[in-house]
Amino acid sequence: MSPSRQRTRREVCRDMLQAVKSANPGSGNESWVGRSIERVEDAALLSGRGRFIDDLGVAPGTLHATILRSPHAHADILSIDAEAAKRLPGVAAVLTGSDVKAVTTSLVVGVKAPVECWPIAMDRVRYVGEPVAVVVATDRARAEDAAELINVEYRPRGAVVDPLGALAPGAPVLHDGFPGNLASDRSFCYGDPEKAFAEAPHRFSIDIRYPRNSCTPIETYGVVASHDAGEDAYEVLANFQGPFSIHTVIARALKVPGNRLRLRTPPDSGGSFGVKQGVFPYIVLIAAAARITSKPVKWIEDRLEHLTASVSATNRATTLAAAVAADGKILALDWDQVEDCGAHLRAPEPATLYRMHGNLTGAYDIIHVKVRNRVVVTNKTPTGLNRGFGGPQVYFALERLVQRIAIGLGLDPLDVIKRNLIGVGAFPYRTATGALLDSGNYQEAVARAVEQGKLAELKAKRDAARAEGRLYGIGFTAVVEPSVSNMGYITTVLTAAERRKAGPKNGAQATATVGLDPVGSVTVHVASVPQGQGHRTVLSQVVADVFGLQPRDIRVNTEIDTAKDAWSIASGNYASRFAAAVAGTAKLAAERVAGRLARIAASQLNVEASDIVFAKGFVASKHNPENRIAFSRVAALSHWSPGSLPDDAGQTIRETAFWTPPELTPPDNEDRINSSLCHGFIFDFCGVEIDPVTLQTRIDRYVTMHDCGTILHPGMVNGQIRGGFAQALGAALFEEYAYAEDGSFLTGTLADYLLPTTTEVPEPEIFHMETPSPFTPLGAKGVGEGNCMSTPVCLANAVADALGVAEITLPLVPARLVELVRGAEQPPPAGGAAVAPVREGDRRLRGEGQASVKGAPEQVWAMLLDPATLQSVIPGCQRVDKVTDTHFRADVTLGIGPVTGRYRADVELFDLDPPRAVTLRGGATGALGFGNAEGRITLAPDGNGGTRLTYGYDAAIGGKVASIGGRLLDGATRVIIGQFFTALARKAGGGGAGGGGFSLLALLAKAAGLFGRRR
Repeated sequence: MSPSRQRTRREVCRDMLQAVKSANPGSGNESWVGRSIERVEDAALLSGRGRFIDDLGVAPGTLHATILRSPHAHADILSIDAEAAKRLPGVAAVLTGSDVKAVTTSLVVGVKAPVECWPIAMDRVRYVGEPVAVVVATDRARAEDAAELINVEYRPRGAVVDPLGALAPGAPVLHDGFPGNLASDRSFCYGDPEKAFAEAPHRFSIDIRYPRNSCTPIETYGVVASHDAGEDAYEVLANFQGPFSIHTVIARALKVPGNRLRLRTPPDSGGSFGVKQGVFPYIVLIAAAARITSKPVKWIEDRLEHLTASVSATNRATTLAAAVAADGKILALDWDQVEDCGAHLRAPEPATLYRMHGNLTGAYDIIHVKVRNRVVVTNKTPTGLNRGFGGPQVYFALERLVQRIAIGLGLDPLDVIKRNLIGVGAFPYRTATGALLDSGNYQEAVARAVEQGKLAELKAKRDAARAEGRLYGIGFTAVVEPSVSNMGYITTVLTAAERRKAGPKNGAQATATVGLDPVGSVTVHVASVPQGQGHRTVLSQVVADVFGLQPRDIRVNTEIDTAKDAWSIASGNYASRFAAAVAGTAKLAAERVAGRLARIAASQLNVEASDIVFAKGFVASKHNPENRIAFSRVAALSHWSPGSLPDDAGQTIRETAFWTPPELTPPDNEDRINSSLCHGFIFDFCGVEIDPVTLQTRIDRYVTMHDCGTILHPGMVNGQIRGGFAQALGAALFEEYAYAEDGSFLTGTLADYLLPTTTEVPEPEIFHMETPSPFTPLGAKGVGEGNCMSTPVCLANAVADALGVAEITLPLVPARLVELVRGAEQPPPAGGAAVAPVREGDRRLRGEGQASVKGAPEQVWAMLLDPATLQSVIPGCQRVDKVTDTHFRADVTLGIGPVTGRYRADVELFDLDPPRAVTLRGGATGALGFGNAEGRITLAPDGNGGTRLTYGYDAAIGGKVASIGGRLLDGATRVIIGQFFTALARKAGGGGAGGGGFSLLALLAKAAGLFGRRR
């Protein structure tokens, strides 16, 4: 862009903002935009009158669905027996993969490959929690009861959960169409990085493993779907945030044209942070259920389902190298990124990897860049949109490397940052990989943050703490926050030839409609679904400024109905596009209406249209304010007297504006891509102290400077910053989606997946400066995601500084820091009891003890081998079948903590020494999980006519139950043991259990559904 064009755009932006300020109706010349007025949304939300999807009524006869999910990370489905479930009263249907496949087609896969992606498992499951069957019944409880009656026989396969391990020779392959689990492999070169590395005096490199986490909204997924057989059309209500490009994906999967899929959103949504986009496979699944049953079907996800099987951010393995001059100037970067997208590459993935492609140099002036991007599949939940969306993974590597460069060269990390920042005179600045950074003054932002945040004082505090022997560190980070994504960035995964064949994809269209009713009231509708950001408040401010009204005069509707409303495939609430794109488009629509109203008022006031001003509820002459007419009267004329309107005025009933910025073009032939329209700037620094005993991290001070262009509502901007900071703090210090080596999900409850609460989140010190964007109607840029990008690495840099370590991995939990400081935990001293080897990642239970039961050993022996006795004494046992004298099968129902399910145990006895000893070995599987167990029981007379049982056991568990935590499992096991021996003693004629007794058969038949079959 030429400097003259740049000045023109800025002048236009300045003049437009000045015109808005001069027309403000509230108080003098002050604009509503830029003020922290009371949020319109709060009255209902704070009084419990929000209208979320589960609050809304449904049509009579609506059925309810529950989903049976796989306990295995990777297994073939040998058979599904649903006959018992179908016979349960109230059950309308049980859908399996073949049923869904008959009425749908595969979801779109994120790259061109001979791979199918279904919303339900067909012949194989590939992650814990993958849908295997859908039960539809008259209510949710009946559906859940029926799901427990479904018997699925699996043949487990080997699993892979590490992205680099997925590429290793011999690793289990998830999809034949992704040989070696590699879904995409692209290399890029910008400038001459080879020469830069060859000539640079220094080279620094860093290896990063960024973990999986999720933003965990308070409201889970929800879908209500119906099918009109006469029209072959679907109507769906879902708490879906967009992007509405997925509307096309859903319609295609349901095998109907887009105009036969009506997608609506509820008035309120309990948070999303990107995650709600991942509901779309369930829209297909529940819509298919509605078609098959010919009834509306409702499904609300529970919290365990959401943690286990919704979507999360990607985890990424990155090797990043830099060619560096002696003064710390970075000359070139070499990126090697391996992105783990989980079991299926669902659209829009691998978008997480490519959203930041234009921003791989961050806030720095680096002209030589080499990139290799690989996308792999693993036996983990498929990934999707998540707050920050690729930014945390990029900046953690880049900003950790900057600190390493400073330490390696003996320089101040802040000096290295400042030395590499893009100069103030360079904007708009084109990065090596193609991003067009619209505006900024990074040096000034850093200087203000250093002064206002009192960095000198913080450094003095660090020096004093270290003099006392305390562990205190300071971290820095500087990042560019992109917003308003270019739809074309994802096509960078294709070669230039492939892009030409597929056709161009680019832009970031936003839509807004402004309407006037017969009494002159103003209504605004936008195709952006809020999840708490305050859309209605900000839009009322923007439009009130245009019309000279109060914000309370503007009614804003943010629900979407694709059958009635103006929208495009770019519609939705993602990529921090509201302030920059959506609010700006509402301003454009309002200005078009205002221009027509000005011509109407000019004809009635006998002045020129250029003399008209909107102020304080009136349309008046600038030069004679007493010559005026009420806004409502002018606004209503198109309804009441269209024949009296001037010929050149046109109608003023409704105006819909579609806006897309010309700066967002497709990738060029050299794979340069301006992946986002706007680019804010964030500079953070913080001081942390580490407890020398517990290695707990305490944030002493956190300073964050933001330049997000024009600030529309300061209070909500600071709220967005605080929200992003809290989520980022969780990612830095607490949160990780953890998997065992066999793919078992280990963090499936909020007892194991730890979220920060208000007691763990300190108050950040927030500072602002504003450099308006010349590319957006209001000069605004995004702000909601920035701290998710900057805070994790800022805290990591501070902790590394405090501990004096080079390598550091998130989350910064004390156990991980202990290993860094003190080394790995030493094995127990020799001479102790022998312990069976444990595979890394296994969840195991071991125990030994004794119990006393009345009756001679011969009597107790007979009872332990009698199916009728066992059925009566095993808690929750539905049935025990004797296959042979030493082989038993049992069905039990077990509840542990927040989860319950039905299990099928298979137990064999061997090494029998009747009536003195027996070894039991077996396994079980059920809705909660799978595993195996083995133990030895000995029976001996106790000298009082009774029997003393001595036991020892070892059990390995996997699947969903592994996620509820060993603490809960141990407690549940003790309860099961106690219940079994109490019943056994009663059956034997009195007495009771002693010493915390045990029956391995009881554990296997009752708890082994959770300790179930491992192969």
